[in-house]
Amino acid sequence: MADAPDQEKQALKYFLDYQRASVLAIVEGLDEAAWHRSVVPSGWTTAGLVQHLGDAERHWFQQVVTSSEIDLPWDEGRPPYDRDAPFICDRPAAQVLAYYRQQCERSDEVLARTPLSAPPRGSHGDPDTDEQPADLRWVVLHMIEETACHAGHLDIARELLDGQTDLGLR
Repeated sequence: MADAPDQEKQALKYFLDYQRASVLAIVEGLDEAAWHRSVVPSGWTTAGLVQHLGDAERHWFQQVVTSSEIDLPWDEGRPPYDRDAPFICDRPAAQVLAYYRQQCERSDEVLARTPLSAPPRGSHGDPDTDEQPADLRWVVLHMIEETACHAGHLDIARELLDGQTDLGLR
């Protein structure tokens, strides 16, 4: 039987994986044009939001938890992050999905080798003004929350884009 920390980590990973799978289920089969069409006044697109989720995985697990990051060809030509800009992306859906999956895999590697109680080695935003996570546990809970929130956004967008409903896992 796994000890309590292992059970907790397994439970957190289960819920994170479930939300990630919901995101992928919601966008599966969406045509390319719809990936890049906004249906909300703020202007974000499905492609932009899925890219944002990949960026969030990368930021929290690589930059914040481990204080490391690998430069990727994905970054070439991308503007700096602007928290006030809508999430948009002009890359093809297949590339966005591959990027998201790759970042999730890297996050899983960090989660597998790092204790939940480990304090982050990096920081989030401005350490003087932005909330800083206490440990890996906080980061995983945050990513469950963020992924679930954006899965809901994607679910609504999908209905507005092509009428499909009930595509998430719940």
